[in-house]
Amino acid sequence: MSAKKLIAANWKMNGSRALVEAVVQQLTYLSPDVDVLLCPPATLLPLFPASRHYALGAQNLSEHEQGAYTGELSASLISETGASYVLVGHSERRQYYGETDQLVCLKMQQAVSSALTPVLCIGETLAERQQENTEQVIAKQLAAVYASHPELLANSVIAYEPVWAIGTGESATPEQAQATHAFIRKQLAQYDAEAAAKVRILYGGSVNAANCNALFAQADIDGALVGGASLKPSEFMQICQSAKD
Repeated sequence: MSAKKLIAANWKMNGSRALVEAVVQQLTYLSPDVDVLLCPPATLLPLFPASRHYALGAQNLSEHEQGAYTGELSASLISETGASYVLVGHSERRQYYGETDQLVCLKMQQAVSSALTPVLCIGETLAERQQENTEQVIAKQLAAVYASHPELLANSVIAYEPVWAIGTGESATPEQAQATHAFIRKQLAQYDAEAAAKVRILYGGSVNAANCNALFAQADIDGALVGGASLKPSEFMQICQSAKD
């Protein structure tokens, strides 16, 4: 488990110049004992000044290096915005845009080949959890990437996001989240035991200032991927401050 937690903000299709300025101002007071990643819409990335207080990431990337793919952004184009991370395989990409495990794997390879750190998003639906298939679903999502490309793990961040908890106000209990994070780390050890011990595994799913402390107290939770609360600068700052050990 990493000594320093990572708090990532996924703004999704939200944000503005004013929000950029407000978040940047808040984060100037942040302790250096926590890493912060901001993933706004790609058009807002150039508005962020370079800062030691945060890193920048994109929310998606193309599986292609370049070419006639209107509307897509390659890993190299993302790098030119100043971003050093990219979200890959978010449940909304899987659900609304039909991204398969195979496509996610290709995107992971593109990210790492261009020196971007991919944040691989995995998680089960409510139906899958009710059928007690959480571990099978997660194992399949991890295997799709790391069984054939274990070398990618050392360059990855993992984000466990139970789909049923994203944007619903529902969150896995700290105990549920910890059990799944521990399972993820155990699965990853099959592919690269050294990297699995060090990789940061974030929890995502209605993380807010009220529930983050209990989540961060768990042994295998190395931070959070924050959605709605990241659009509220003062609350996002509270979450970040809660993550410093």
